[in-house]
Amino acid sequence: MFDGSFTAELDAAERRARLRLARGSRIGPVTFRDALQHFGSARAACASLPAASEAAIAREEAALVRAGGRFLVMGDAGYPVSLASLADAPPVLSAIGDLGLLGRRTIAIVGAREASLAGRRFAGELATSLGQAGFVVASGLARGIDAAAHEAALPTGTVAVLAGGIDQIYPPQNAGLHQAIAARGLLLAEAPFGTPPVARAFPRRNRIVSGLSAGIVVVEAAARSGSLITAQCAAEQGRDVFVVPGSPMDPRHAGSNGLIRDGAILVRDANDIISVFGLPQSAPQAVEKPAQKSADTVTAKVVHALGAVPTAVDELVRRCQVSAATVAEVLLALELEGRLERHRGNRVSLM
Repeated sequence: MFDGSFTAELDAAERRARLRLARGSRIGPVTFRDALQHFGSARAACASLPAASEAAIAREEAALVRAGGRFLVMGDAGYPVSLASLADAPPVLSAIGDLGLLGRRTIAIVGAREASLAGRRFAGELATSLGQAGFVVASGLARGIDAAAHEAALPTGTVAVLAGGIDQIYPPQNAGLHQAIAARGLLLAEAPFGTPPVARAFPRRNRIVSGLSAGIVVVEAAARSGSLITAQCAAEQGRDVFVVPGSPMDPRHAGSNGLIRDGAILVRDANDIISVFGLPQSAPQAVEKPAQKSADTVTAKVVHALGAVPTAVDELVRRCQVSAATVAEVLLALELEGRLERHRGNRVSLM
């Protein structure tokens, strides 16, 4: 019987059956999981449900391989662990590019398509700083904020999740960026190869962007914005939601500021994000770290500044007079030792 585990490599017959089941008519992500649970395997499910034909799967796979891609099937060892636990995880993803990026800590950056120049610049600076700190940056390859984040993160690692098939370039002006990410980053798509993007597919894409990520950052979101859907998905998935604040007089920030009002974490720079997660284990050596000889001194400073009452991480940085990255490392070490408790609003306290 299917036990909900997606960590062991599938045998070839079951993997093929899962492809057929996932591409069957009227079988969505939740139905796919229910079918595996009910029938015990995709091979058994295909005998009773409207699964796609073997010929149809062979045609799609051949087209994907010609484009330089491959399938990631739920159950494959390479399937993203962060997605596997979601109730509506995509049963199959098409992938082109560096699959190694899926094993690294990821932060999503999303925002307005018609973004301001300042918003695009800030998104790029944020993506650059997060990339240099060792994070992969994910987004949806839309105009504006998405494109700015992807471009800035190309040298360090970026993942783009598409609303249509992996070969469908949308918007057309991002054709060059689409090609660059395929060569230097990673493209992912839930829809079958050749499927044009349609309106209902974009919210479905957004749940994958947030699901891949430890947290999402919203930059410039209007009152009715697709970025708010991504933020809602992130909250429902238990991810942290970060927001760059903006002028209350600018309608491009109405949704963003509303998220802050409702409890999202305010972001002024990348350190506000790094201070929550700490530096990934894969962080480049160039990122500032506490000097070995002074590590005990820095830890003592941070512990002395902490207490049972939750304290803002920003306040710790000011009190200890060390960098936010250094404080983040000390806090992570304390947390791993079971000495630190984290609270909403980017606050911490000693256990």
